[in-house]
Amino acid sequence: MTAILLKSCEAIVTSANDPVLWHHDVLCENGAITAIGPDLSQQAPEGTEVIDAIGHFIYPGLVNTHHHFFQCFVRNRAELDWTRYSVIEWLDRIYPIFSRLTEECFYHSSVVAMAELIKHGCTTAFDHQYCFPRHAGSHIIDRQFEAAELLGMRFHAGRGGNTLPKSEGSTIPDEMLETTDEFIGACEHAINAFHDPTPLAMRQVAVAPCQPVNCYRETFEQSVALARDKGVILHSHVGEGESPVIEQVHGMRTVDYCEEIGFAGPDVFYAHGWELTREELTKLAASGTGVSHCPEPVYLVGAEVTDIPAMDALGVRVGLGCDGAASNDNSNLMHCIHSGYMLQCLVASTRQDGVPVPGRFLHYATEGGASLLGRKDIGALRPGMAADLFAIDTRKLDFVGTRHDPISLLAKVGVGAPTDLTIINGRIVWHKGEFPGIDEGALFAAAAETLHTILPKTTNGDNHV
Repeated sequence: MTAILLKSCEAIVTSANDPVLWHHDVLCENGAITAIGPDLSQQAPEGTEVIDAIGHFIYPGLVNTHHHFFQCFVRNRAELDWTRYSVIEWLDRIYPIFSRLTEECFYHSSVVAMAELIKHGCTTAFDHQYCFPRHAGSHIIDRQFEAAELLGMRFHAGRGGNTLPKSEGSTIPDEMLETTDEFIGACEHAINAFHDPTPLAMRQVAVAPCQPVNCYRETFEQSVALARDKGVILHSHVGEGESPVIEQVHGMRTVDYCEEIGFAGPDVFYAHGWELTREELTKLAASGTGVSHCPEPVYLVGAEVTDIPAMDALGVRVGLGCDGAASNDNSNLMHCIHSGYMLQCLVASTRQDGVPVPGRFLHYATEGGASLLGRKDIGALRPGMAADLFAIDTRKLDFVGTRHDPISLLAKVGVGAPTDLTIINGRIVWHKGEFPGIDEGALFAAAAETLHTILPKTTNGDNHV
């Protein structure tokens, strides 16, 4: 693997918790960072690719901890707008579309989501793939790893699933249901085929039943047993409005229900958590259970703004996620850093704990996310850790007056444009507006054509996707 030297960086944010390094170099070899310091040219091996990074801010690659890639095919559609329907009406409209997805849809939607993530500095992505229409076959996760390999993304596959029929209270069409045995068997297959526990691994798998309201209790119990046997992470949706339903069915709210069956601990993280009480957050902190906070869905489907200050104050592990296009029409984790911070500022006067400093939101998106995924080799820029990073050329009018504080920049100011450079595992995957060696136009055409197999083209003069 070719070595890369980022020369004369304006600023290097090694982590949100460490001092900024000014006018240093970064040397990457064999997928890892080997040195950070002034003038590393003499340490660079022969054949090193040297990139002039004058004026550039260098950041650790972002870690996306919750997404649903397949939902990229239902973005920006007025007929599916949350604001026009009740939740039940909306689910009745969108799940029949999801149930029509094919294997090719899952592949191309994964390419679409990962490409946007990479363009905006994300280097590790966790996808909670819980949609498995029977006609789509058994290779959906395989195709997601294929998409990740194409783009060079460090990919964690959350093998989700639903087992409770709609006739028994779930929202899932029969076409998308699995039995508990089918689900557990599929999880085990994915772990055996793809999970790599070694340092700098590019492929990992988590056991991730979709959510307690759409699965039998035995599904969660067997998920716990399998994950603990295989040494992999557990994940599910918890605390996004379902607690009253769980309480009605099981006699307790969701956090207690999950704790009772062992679906809690330092190898577990939940998505959302906006309805959780302070008492429940205290339980998460005590068990080590983490939360993937998805700020942008709060605008559409959250009854209240997630209490991130309380999570921080109590010691709950927090990461950031984009979530899927059912509640966020983009795959831009960089934007989530800014929107997450601004949301907390909006409700600061109503909260017991103060708004975390802006740099904490960068922490959630980097080391916080790495913690949720059980990774100690990503999330920060230090020798021996993964060479996952992005660079922003700040010699632009957008950044005048902001460059004195690189750590707060992403949360307070926000960065709307794509990065100038994204590196994953020591490989340049996005540079100067292009994916090196990849024809983005061809990928667009293939994805658009596949989209039209399940949804009609919309027209406004010409046909547009």
